[in-house]
Amino acid sequence: MRHDGPTAPIAPASSTKRAPIAALIRVLDATAQPTTFLLRTGVCTIGSSRSSDIVVSETTVSRAHVELELAAEGVAVRDLGSRNGTFYLGQRIERAVLSFGARIRVGAVTVAIEADADALNVLLPKATPDYGNLVGGSLVMRRLFAMLMRLEGSLATVLIQGESGCGKELVAQALHDQSKVNQGAFVALNCGALPRETLASELFGHRKGAFTGALESRRGAFESADGGTLFLDEIGELPLEIQPHLLRAIELGEIRPLGEDKPKRVKVRLIAATNRELEAEVKTGRFRQDLFFRLAVVRLSVPALRERREDIEALAQGFAAKAGAGALPAELLESLKARDFPGNVRELKNAIESYAALGFMTQVNSSPASDSLDESFKQLVDLSRPYAEQKEEVLERFTAVYLRALLESTGGNQSEAAKISGLNRGYIGRLLTKHGQRGRGEGSA
Repeated sequence: MRHDGPTAPIAPASSTKRAPIAALIRVLDATAQPTTFLLRTGVCTIGSSRSSDIVVSETTVSRAHVELELAAEGVAVRDLGSRNGTFYLGQRIERAVLSFGARIRVGAVTVAIEADADALNVLLPKATPDYGNLVGGSLVMRRLFAMLMRLEGSLATVLIQGESGCGKELVAQALHDQSKVNQGAFVALNCGALPRETLASELFGHRKGAFTGALESRRGAFESADGGTLFLDEIGELPLEIQPHLLRAIELGEIRPLGEDKPKRVKVRLIAATNRELEAEVKTGRFRQDLFFRLAVVRLSVPALRERREDIEALAQGFAAKAGAGALPAELLESLKARDFPGNVRELKNAIESYAALGFMTQVNSSPASDSLDESFKQLVDLSRPYAEQKEEVLERFTAVYLRALLESTGGNQSEAAKISGLNRGYIGRLLTKHGQRGRGEGSA
C-alpha cells in the first residue's frame, strides 16, 4: 500500500512464523514466457533477457527490468534501473510494497499481482477444535481454522462471508491476533449501523469546522487502526459515494480527512465482512467491481450454526461458564441442538445469557407469543417472597439482557442505542456502567 520504501519493523505474531501467501504474477497484454509465474519463495525477475524468470518480448522492457519478492502485505516491487521505468497508478516507482490485486506497468506492459488464494483450500483440516477464541470441532470449522493458520504470515486483505450472527468479527479478531500487526490496534466499524451522512467521517476523520456540528477535529477508523487492523463489518452497506474513497485508501495507503487539504499516510491491514452476495451487488451496480476485487483477495466463509450442530454443546457450555451458569443440564443441551438458530451463534449466546440471568430457557413452540411468555414468567413466581422484591429482580435481569442485545445490534454505538431504545444517551451510559457492560460513544472508532 505504501510507496515510500521499506516500512518500520512490525512485532511478530505469537504463533509459529509462517510464510506469506504465494503470488501469481501474470503478464496481461504482451507475449511472455511464461505468462503466469507462481512466486512461492525467493524472487521473480521480469525482463527481456532469457535469464529472467518471466521473459517478455517487448521493446519497452529492459533486459533486467523489475524484481518481485513476497512480503506480508503482498509483493515487494523493485525496479532494476530499467530504461522505461516501472509504474503503479501512473506514478513511477523504484521500490514499493503492493497489496494483492495491484497492477503495475513494466515499460508498456501490464503485469497483475494476485494472491494464490486457491492454495488455501487444499490444506488438511486443523486437528484441534479451537483457534483463538473460536470454538468448533466440526469438519467445516476445522477447515476454517486451517485456512486461518495459513494466513498467519500474510497481511492480505480478507473478505469474510456468512450470515448475521455467525461470528465474523471473532474470525477477524483471530486473524489480527495471529498476524504480524497484533501489537497494533484492532478497530471494528459496522458500516450498516451508522448514519449515512456520518460514515465518511467515521472512516476517514474530519477537521474542526469541516461541516455543521464538527466542533473539534477527530481521527477516523483508518487513523485509529494505523499499524494494526481495521475490520469493516457489513461492507455491503457502504454507500456508493464513499466506495471510491475506500478504494483509494486501499490502493495508495492514504486517506483525506474531511476538511483537510493534504492526505495522510496510513498502514492498515483491512478485513471486511458481509452477509450479502457482493457479486450480485456488483452486477446490479450497487457495489463497485474494482473495490470488490480489492477486498476479496482472500475469501473466508463462516458456516451457519445449523450447518455445524455438533458444535452447539461446546459453544453453549462455554457461554454458560462465562455467564457463571455452571454446567448446563443434558435435557437443555438436547433442546438446543434441535433448534435451527436463524440468528446463529449470537442467538445461542443470547439464549444462554438469558438462561443465566432468568433461570429458564424460553421455549420455541407453536403457542402464541403471549402464552409462551406467560409460561416463562410463571416459572419465576415465588409466592414465599414479596412482590416488589421479585419484580425488581426480574426487571434488573431483563435490563441486563436487553442492554446486551441492544449493544450487539448497534455495534456498541451508544448514540445509535439511544435512538433505538428511546432512552437518553446519558442514561444509557449509566445503565451500561451499572451492569458492567461497555459501549462506545459517537467520537470513537
